[in-house]
Amino acid sequence: MSENLKEIPIFFAIDDGYTKFLAVAIQSLIENASKDYKYLIKVLHTNVQKEHMEQIKKYENQNVSIEFVDLKYYIEKVKDKLYTRDYYTNTTYFRLFLPELYPQYDKVLYLDSDIIVLGDISELYNTDMGTNLVAAAPDDIIQTTKVFQDYAELVVGVARYQHYFNAGVLLMNLDELRKFKFQEKFLYLLEKVKFSVAQDQDYLNRLCKGRVKLISHDWNVMPYVNEETKPEDIKIVHYNFAYKPWHFEDVTYNEYFWEYAKKTEFYDEILKVRENYTEEQKFKDREAERMLVELATKENTCVGDDREYRR
Repeated sequence: MSENLKEIPIFFAIDDGYTKFLAVAIQSLIENASKDYKYLIKVLHTNVQKEHMEQIKKYENQNVSIEFVDLKYYIEKVKDKLYTRDYYTNTTYFRLFLPELYPQYDKVLYLDSDIIVLGDISELYNTDMGTNLVAAAPDDIIQTTKVFQDYAELVVGVARYQHYFNAGVLLMNLDELRKFKFQEKFLYLLEKVKFSVAQDQDYLNRLCKGRVKLISHDWNVMPYVNEETKPEDIKIVHYNFAYKPWHFEDVTYNEYFWEYAKKTEFYDEILKVRENYTEEQKFKDREAERMLVELATKENTCVGDDREYRR
């Protein structure tokens, strides 16, 4: 690896079934990243097969190192407290433990694996955060859906739904998070409150409110609704929720995913995933979206709404 270059720690969290999609994300990240940095990619997991690790480590080069970190021992003590639903697993919570797991880092990037990076990731890392705890983009789904806007304000407790961020692309100020005693507060809140709609993302928004650096939407563009997005401005496409191009053929911005998928050894395997994705599975995805709206609606009715009286 090149010497004397600034290091950029980048974290992913996956289970074994997501290895092939992680490969596509890493392919796109490396291809568009500045060569003026060292990228320390760390993959958090509990069950990735050795064979799959070796396939991913092939992406190492003079500017990129890749390490797999088994967190089974760490998650074991809190797993019974971690609520998940639908297709989520406990890996979604891994990012919340980074401040204590990595005391050697002051700042890190956390990225979901269902992304394509089209911009230079070092630009995002070099965002000036000040003393904010995190930097992230507003969540598209929250910004465009009334029931989720109410949920963000009434249930999660953010001051304005416009400030509710998506945690799939997250710049974390680990130094400030440690000073804030973030993990201690998160584990305490786990005992008191169960956020059932967006789970770890809700906890992050609740705990970090008031200390969030909002970044450009271009760093977390979702297929959900993007009529005003200019393709030439997109830095990261995030195929969140059920909008997976390896499940559906009509996902917005799917062309970017397949462009990089073709460059990986997993391309044929990913094609088979889409071909074998049944109508029943697609129906369940659509039902999950409908049920999430119902869940948020139910949560909203459990708290008072005095906003109409505000002056």
